[in-house]
Amino acid sequence: MQGDSQSTPIVEMRGIEKAFGAVQALRSVDLVLYPGEILGLVGDNSAGKSTLMKILTGAYQRDAGEILVAGRPVHFKSPHESRDAGIEMIYQDFALCGNMDVGQNIFLGRWPVTGPFVNRRQMYAEADKVLKRLKVDVNSVYQKVESLSGGRQQSVAIARAISFEPRVVILDEPTANLSVMATQRLLETMLELKKQGVAQIIISHRLVDIFAVGDRVMVLKRGEYVGDRYIQHSDEQEVLEIIVSGTRERALSADQSREA
Repeated sequence: MQGDSQSTPIVEMRGIEKAFGAVQALRSVDLVLYPGEILGLVGDNSAGKSTLMKILTGAYQRDAGEILVAGRPVHFKSPHESRDAGIEMIYQDFALCGNMDVGQNIFLGRWPVTGPFVNRRQMYAEADKVLKRLKVDVNSVYQKVESLSGGRQQSVAIARAISFEPRVVILDEPTANLSVMATQRLLETMLELKKQGVAQIIISHRLVDIFAVGDRVMVLKRGEYVGDRYIQHSDEQEVLEIIVSGTRERALSADQSREA
């Protein structure tokens, strides 16, 4: 464990269940995440990874189970409520407005105002400050987002999430459409966030990326937890075998995770 081994989990999900009609999407899934930890969440396309994260953020409502944030039970009814608790999710499509510039996108929907007017000077100054905090390479906060590469658009999406001062950031397949260079920049940004104490969950099919920056990897298969490994004690081949075999193991409790 790379985070503070004595700390309370920033997120703990216990016995999470979710069904969509006759389809049981999640079956009694547990998850533990510590401050500053990077957790890889892997499995096949029907494993339930995104469903579990949408339940964490309040986009979906769980059928059973409980969620604790910093040790306190929560029940988010919307992503706005999870954002207020310090949890941000960045989706594959980035959810940016291409016809607006970088600064406008970072503060979209909450532009700083002075009286009835948008305080553009403050908005761009704060946007620049967020980008510098992440050490990301965007030419100008005045540049239209649609003119940016996929990697730089990803950086803007992360900057928007970080501007809310989150304690947890969830990234859904963040490197799926990125070049090798852009992927490397993203991984460096994730490590920078880790240094700042932000916990992260990365949903990805690319084990090489998870092993490059992660502390731990958790495997789901057909809506069930099937395995959990610390990166420093495992390798990609072992995780692949867990994904393929689907042999269920006992999930790590918060106490066991702390002791590992």
